[in-house]
Amino acid sequence: MVGSALVRELKKDKEIELILRDREELDLISQEQVDGFFSSQAIDEVYIAAARVGGIHANNTYPAEFIYQNLIIECNIISAAHNAGIDKLLFLGSSCIYPKLARQPMDEAALLSGHLEPTNEAYAMAKIAGIKLCESYNRQYSTDYRSVMPTNLYGPGDNFHPENSHVIPALIRRFHEAKLNSTPSVSIWGSGTPKREFLHVDDLASACIFVMGRDKEILASETEPLTSHLNVGTGIDFSIADLADLIAGIVGYEGDIVFDRTKPDGPPRKLLNVEKLARLGWRYSADLKDGLADTYAWYLENIEDS
Repeated sequence: MVGSALVRELKKDKEIELILRDREELDLISQEQVDGFFSSQAIDEVYIAAARVGGIHANNTYPAEFIYQNLIIECNIISAAHNAGIDKLLFLGSSCIYPKLARQPMDEAALLSGHLEPTNEAYAMAKIAGIKLCESYNRQYSTDYRSVMPTNLYGPGDNFHPENSHVIPALIRRFHEAKLNSTPSVSIWGSGTPKREFLHVDDLASACIFVMGRDKEILASETEPLTSHLNVGTGIDFSIADLADLIAGIVGYEGDIVFDRTKPDGPPRKLLNVEKLARLGWRYSADLKDGLADTYAWYLENIEDS
């Protein structure tokens, strides 16, 4: 999803030549393949959007795969990029890097200040390692490796798997199927009270390119020495109950929404402090209702009949 959005945004600049490989052409788990790819190409900048991702169920069920695959992917790419002499790189993390009970909204300084949310700790640890890997190369080799920490993402190209998807695509699919089958109610994990922030993937792509386009000195004015990460989000959050009502309305589902309190909620709130990126001059463009309608339209055209 993120990679496709980045390609759409970068293609708007006709002077940029994109060097692309899909997962069938390049196995990022293989250090040999990654090293061979970077050594055979003339690359100026790298965007690392590849990752093993999923919602609370997937993170909680497959922690070994989430920590191992994400660690290997980021280590292979960052190491190979450095060995190939590429000094400019952007790593994409996740807002789950911050402690479960971090002060809200969470600013960049909250990193490593407390315990992580247990259900996605493995994924978060891998993403924290990616940030520190970028910082370490910057410190030792004076590279320009940057990181952005997006909030919860959604949009065209999302994963709508019935079990392993994030909350927005999961709810879109479940409400759509419930509408088609005239299902009287839909059950949702947790109490519905946790609050989450959501960003359209096209806005993230815009932010990534914006961050890569800032001069190193300008970017340094909003980050600590030798650090590399900036939060990316809207600065606005919604309860899961309100999100469910909004999606049900867009889909046209009129049945009951039931919350299963025997299932985990995850952190009570996850809202990013996005003041640093705002001071640099970037702001999101898609509000949640319009973005959800866009995502549902994409689902109907690309997933529902597949």
